[in-house]
Amino acid sequence: MTTRDFSQNSHALFSTFVMGLASAAMVEMGLVEDPFDKQKRVRKDQARQNIDLLAMLQKKTLGNLDSNEKELLDKVLLDLRFQFAKL
Repeated sequence: MTTRDFSQNSHALFSTFVMGLASAAMVEMGLVEDPFDKQKRVRKDQARQNIDLLAMLQKKTLGNLDSNEKELLDKVLLDLRFQFAKL
C-alpha cells in the first residue's frame, strides 16, 4: 500500500466513522428511524454521548485533519448540536 493509498483509505475511514456516530446521534434524537427496528425514539443521554464523542474527536485531532475532514467534522457537530438544542 502506497502512502497515497493509505491517505485516501484513511480519509474514507474517518468520514465513515464520523457519519456513523452522527447517524447514531440522529437516531437517538428521533430525527430518523432506527434502521434495525424501524422505530423512532428519543434518548437524549445516548444522543449526547455520541455528540460528546465527536467533540472529543474534534479536540484530539485538532491540527491533524485535512481540510475536508475538518469541514465534515465541524459541520456535523454544528448540525447535531443545533438539533439537540431543539429537543
